[in-house]
Amino acid sequence: MTEITSPAPASTSALSLTSGQLPRYIEPVALAAALAVIAALQLVLGGFNVATWLVFGAVLYLVAIGVFSTIVEGRRKATDRVIRGLVTAAFVLAVAPLVSTLWTVVSKGMSVLSWNFVTQVGGTAFDPNTLAVVSTPGALQAIVGTLIITGIAALISVPIGILAAVYLVEYAQPNNPLRRAITFLVDVMTGIPSIVAGLFAFSLFALIVGPKAFSGFSASIALCVLMIPIVIRSTEEMLRLVPGDLREASLALGVPRSVTIIKVVLRTAASGIITGVVLAVARVVGETAPIFIAASFTDNFNADPFNGPMQTLPVMAYTAYSFPGQDIDASQAQAWGAALLLVILVVIFNLIARIVAMVFAPKAR
Repeated sequence: MTEITSPAPASTSALSLTSGQLPRYIEPVALAAALAVIAALQLVLGGFNVATWLVFGAVLYLVAIGVFSTIVEGRRKATDRVIRGLVTAAFVLAVAPLVSTLWTVVSKGMSVLSWNFVTQVGGTAFDPNTLAVVSTPGALQAIVGTLIITGIAALISVPIGILAAVYLVEYAQPNNPLRRAITFLVDVMTGIPSIVAGLFAFSLFALIVGPKAFSGFSASIALCVLMIPIVIRSTEEMLRLVPGDLREASLALGVPRSVTIIKVVLRTAASGIITGVVLAVARVVGETAPIFIAASFTDNFNADPFNGPMQTLPVMAYTAYSFPGQDIDASQAQAWGAALLLVILVVIFNLIARIVAMVFAPKAR
C-alpha cells in the first residue's frame, strides 16, 4: 500500500500575501512631529519664519512618511503616500493665496460695509461752518456704474460671441478661410492686454465725440473687446461636446438645421455656455485699467452711460487707495469696502448662473 505524504507546511511569512500596515493616525502624527522639529530648530537658531517652517516641515514629513512606509509597507505603498503628500501640498499652495485674499478683503471690508455705505453716494464736501473737508463713505454711484457698464458689455458681447461660435462649429467648413481668420483673431484677442482695450475704446470715441470722450458706454466697448473672445472660445468648446448623433437624429426627422441648433444643440450645451458667459463677466467686472481710461472716475452719481464719467467698484477701490483724501484711514477703508462689494457681486453672478444653468439644462429621465 502506497503511503501518501503531504508536503510540509510552509512558513507563515512565506504564505503571507499582505504587507504590513501603518496605523491610520501615522500621517497626522508624522506631520505634527515634523512641524514641531522644524519649529524647535528655528527657535534654537534664533529666528522663526512661518514660510520656512511650513516648507521645511512639509519636506521633513514627506521624507519621514516615505521611510516609515518603506520599512513597514513596502516601496509601492511608500511611493503612493509620498505622491499623495506632494499632491496635497500643491493643492494647499494653490488655495492659500485665494484664502488669504478673501480673508484680507472680508476682514478689512466688513468694518466699513453697511446699509448706508451701499445706499448713499460717497464723496467729499467742504463744511463752511467748521472750515473742514468732510468725507462721506458711500458706494452707490460705483455699484450703479458697475452694473450699467458690465450689463451693456454683456448685452453686446454675449450674442456676438454665441453666434460666432455657432458659425464656427455648425456652418463653417474646416478649410474655410473666414473660419481660420476668425479663429486666429479670437486667439489674438484672448491675450490682448486690458489697457490696450481701454486705449482703443477711448481713441475711438475721441474721434467721434471729441477729446472729452469719457463715458460709461466707451468703457463698455472696451470690456466687449475682452469679453467676446472668451465667450466665443467657451461656447465653441461646449458646442463641440454635443454628440453628433443628436444633430443627425433631429435632421433625420425633417427638422430644419436652424431649429436643430436652437432646440437641440444650444439647449444641450446651455449649462456650459452660461458658465462661460459668467466666466467672461467675472473676467471683466473687476477690470480697472480700461474703465479708468475710457470712463474715468467721479464722486457724483451718474446713471447716464452716454454722458460724462462714471464710477465703478474696481476704479473706486483703486482711486481711494492710491489717491487718498485728507483722512487716509477713511479712504483706505472705503477702498476695502468697494473690494468686498465687488467680491459679493461676483458671487451673486455665479449663483444666478448656477440657477439658470439648472433650469435650462436638459432633464434626464
